[in-house]
Amino acid sequence: MTVGGLVRLAIRVRAADAELALAQLLPLLSGGAEERAVGETVEYALYGPPDELPDEAALRALAGDAVVAVERAPVAGGWETAWHAHLGRVCAGGFAVRPPWVAGPDGDLVIEPGLTFGAAGHPTTRLCLELLAGVPAGGSLCDWGCGSGVLAIAAAKLGFAPVAAVDNDPAAVALARENAAANGVEVEVRRGDVTRDAPSAETVVANLTLPLLEAAAADGSPRRLIASGVLTGQADRVVAAFGLAERDRREDGGWAALLLEDA
Repeated sequence: MTVGGLVRLAIRVRAADAELALAQLLPLLSGGAEERAVGETVEYALYGPPDELPDEAALRALAGDAVVAVERAPVAGGWETAWHAHLGRVCAGGFAVRPPWVAGPDGDLVIEPGLTFGAAGHPTTRLCLELLAGVPAGGSLCDWGCGSGVLAIAAAKLGFAPVAAVDNDPAAVALARENAAANGVEVEVRRGDVTRDAPSAETVVANLTLPLLEAAAADGSPRRLIASGVLTGQADRVVAAFGLAERDRREDGGWAALLLEDA
């Protein structure tokens, strides 16, 4: 069965140029995209009605010769959660994170990912968990763009309090609340746009794209920021945007995470 009018747009770029191509395509991929290796290429995939997806000319105007192929195909039913089959138990920063259908010990963080890609499977989430586990716990913390709430929940487990979480997507807000309750921690989750009204806290974790981080920085800087969601080549722009001192940097698969603090 196919979903009426819905199309999967697959953009394949040369693997050697994937990091640069992704940075160039981010204006079109800022809402999220599937990523997978296909032979000597990397494929980024978007879903949506045909008239709402970018055409090949727009993609090539951004990424140029790095684009190897652009393909469109009708979407089969169940596409929203098909990626769940690839999720497993992930360990990072002393935490083990798994979805409810994967077996594991009672001490694991059990995170229902919903549609948020928030079960610590992406390198940026794992890097944030590593940096978070390495800073002194305590004091207030806010998770900007919380998704499933995994970072806020991990912070509450570490001893940060009070812990807040903000997301612009009402479905993510509801999901983060459910995950916090399921893991037995207190997290105040609310809907909000961090590019317009970034809530303050002594420590902020922000796994966001570069444009969102730069927009949030316009509201001021927290005392401590753990930021990810950016490519390694974009990390210096995050440091410059917030004007904080870089204390640590972790990299994995072309992605970077930063620990920034006031001087």
